[in-house]
Amino acid sequence: MEDAQIGWIAAIIIGGLAGWIASGIMKTGTGIFMNIVLGIIGAAVASFIFSFIGVGFGGWLGYLIAGVLGACILIWLVRVIRS
Repeated sequence: MEDAQIGWIAAIIIGGLAGWIASGIMKTGTGIFMNIVLGIIGAAVASFIFSFIGVGFGGWLGYLIAGVLGACILIWLVRVIRS
């Protein structure tokens, strides 16, 4: 039970960092909550997309990289849909 709580806390922290990095790369002005959401969902999206080509992300650094890439993809998709 304790490992699951640590996992969620780590996911929130790394997701927030990944979302913040992605918002800096993509020049958006999102807040901390949206950064966390973008990072966590972005990591899931990137892991799903890259699993098709055999690339896997593991550990804290892998989750951060996947989160940044996925969040950038999500931001780009939102921009495409809005325009």
